[in-house]
Amino acid sequence: MPSLKDLRNRIASTKATQKITKAMQMVAASKLRRAQVAAEAARPFAERMDKMLGNIAAAVAGLDTAPRLLAGTGRDQVHLLIVATGERGLAGAFNSAIVRLARERANALIAQGKEVKILTVGRKGYDQLRRLYEKQIVDRVELRGVRSIGYGNAEDIAQKVRELFDRGEFDVATLFYSRFKSVISQIPTAQQIIPPVFPAASADAGPSAAYEYEPDEEDILAELLPRYVAVQIYRALLENAASFYGAQMSAMDNATRNAGEMIKKQTLKYNRTRQAQITKELIEIISGAEAL
Repeated sequence: MPSLKDLRNRIASTKATQKITKAMQMVAASKLRRAQVAAEAARPFAERMDKMLGNIAAAVAGLDTAPRLLAGTGRDQVHLLIVATGERGLAGAFNSAIVRLARERANALIAQGKEVKILTVGRKGYDQLRRLYEKQIVDRVELRGVRSIGYGNAEDIAQKVRELFDRGEFDVATLFYSRFKSVISQIPTAQQIIPPVFPAASADAGPSAAYEYEPDEEDILAELLPRYVAVQIYRALLENAASFYGAQMSAMDNATRNAGEMIKKQTLKYNRTRQAQITKELIEIISGAEAL
């Protein structure tokens, strides 16, 4: 049985941990609002870009003059998985959920006889994936020193992806990230960005308008498709930032409550042990007095 000193040390240690988790919860809550606003502000631009490029791409689909980023290589053998996770942990299942989705896709592709290559964005994704796919990881990007995610960070990653594609090192690129829905809900998402898969037009939207473009569609796509890759990566990074702080806020809130429950149980055990020790001492004193 632990001594009273051991129990006091456990209670003090749990209280110190509770203070830390409470502080981390408050920090995550303060950062969540700004990250959420940034993620939600990026969605309309990215979605509108999807629709516009989808409209233009439909006009040049199947043509020999279609840009390579749109038409692809014509093969489906080598897949690049861009796995974007967080740089830190203590955020519940946020990082592991993204990695699990990417791992399932990788295993399915390997089972089909495809070749898989992985580019990780974020330290946690790399740490988890290298255990099973160290040979498949072709590059890694860490944003640990970046205080605020900017478009330049996404453009640097997109440049790496485009260079790999230009060298013919993959045929299809899929981006994995977590889409922010609420503080308690983040949705692991897989999005193919090379060649891009644009959303189909809704039947309820009515007939689509006809546009005339100047310059030609091929010239517009050649200019916008590289930027499209960067925009989708930028959106994924913003969604990840909001999802991370939401998941961390929930995880630290649960940890703080659990620490409070542990403190109550430890205090009750301490009081019972102390009462038993006092009772034992009284019995020894009374027995000694009666013996005299």
